[in-house]
Amino acid sequence: MSESSSNIRDVVMIGAGPSALTAAIYTTREDIDTVIYEKGVIGGLAAITDKIDNYPGFADGIEGLKLSEQLQAQAERFGTEIDFGDISAIRDDGDVKTVVVDGKEVRAKTVLIATGSDYNKIDVPGESEYYGRGVHYCATCDGAFYRNKKLAVVGGGNSAVQEAIFLTRFTTHIDLLVRSTIKASDVLQKDLQKYIDDGKITVHLQTTVDEIVATDNKVTSVSVVENGMKNSIEIHGVFIFVGLKPNTQFLEGSGVELDEQGLIKTDKRLETSVSGVFASGDVRSGATMQIASAAGEGATAAMSIREHLDDINHRASQPSQPSNV
Repeated sequence: MSESSSNIRDVVMIGAGPSALTAAIYTTREDIDTVIYEKGVIGGLAAITDKIDNYPGFADGIEGLKLSEQLQAQAERFGTEIDFGDISAIRDDGDVKTVVVDGKEVRAKTVLIATGSDYNKIDVPGESEYYGRGVHYCATCDGAFYRNKKLAVVGGGNSAVQEAIFLTRFTTHIDLLVRSTIKASDVLQKDLQKYIDDGKITVHLQTTVDEIVATDNKVTSVSVVENGMKNSIEIHGVFIFVGLKPNTQFLEGSGVELDEQGLIKTDKRLETSVSGVFASGDVRSGATMQIASAAGEGATAAMSIREHLDDINHRASQPSQPSNV
């Protein structure tokens, strides 16, 4: 190899959410040269979550930004380098991978993809303004904040119906707002009917949301158009489930295999279909979309990366065999 080994990083991590930051804590503690590239906010979706109530070790919950800052400080304390940059491609060059960052090539022995997923938005006034303060995309994360309150759930697929049913354990009533018709599985529709009959869920078909309305920075209602008629529904929060968009667009042509949703397939070591390229957190097929599990996957990925680097170093230390000519 003509390139100096000093120009090749041990690991490039893509995305600076809880999964990559946790992985970096593990790798840098073992003196594995680690750089993380983030194109948006350090901490990912966690950083823009108002309060995280289900991350272990914080009995009273913790602000998402504060948790992200602490994870960043911990990773940097061990020597993690964090840079801002947009990844446009990954190329497999055998024992070395090439990552294109802002048009420049960075070479590394291993890559961890932890770019997460973005929730699909309905793009109405109030949605982004009140994210984490009345507008949510994760019932497991935020449902418990709405005990004995009224909610709207937007969506008509499996996720929307599942999450609406889950939220009934906290709320007094849910208005399920469906743009056309319910497209959830027959089994879920049968389960839903029980909650409709009990009066816990009201389904609004042919209904679109025009605006999420707040008073004194607290969500108070949603403006909707239902069967062509404008209406306002009083609620305390809105949960939106209209699908996920994995941040994997840059992997086109990389050889990294994706599932039908665009999430990255991995083996039990969290290695992708490309040797030396790993994935963890919400971008991985089969992920539970929870911060605690994303952090755990980061630790697992770090150990797999170490094993892969040990294997590379072992092979490099072996004397070359003479060819039989």
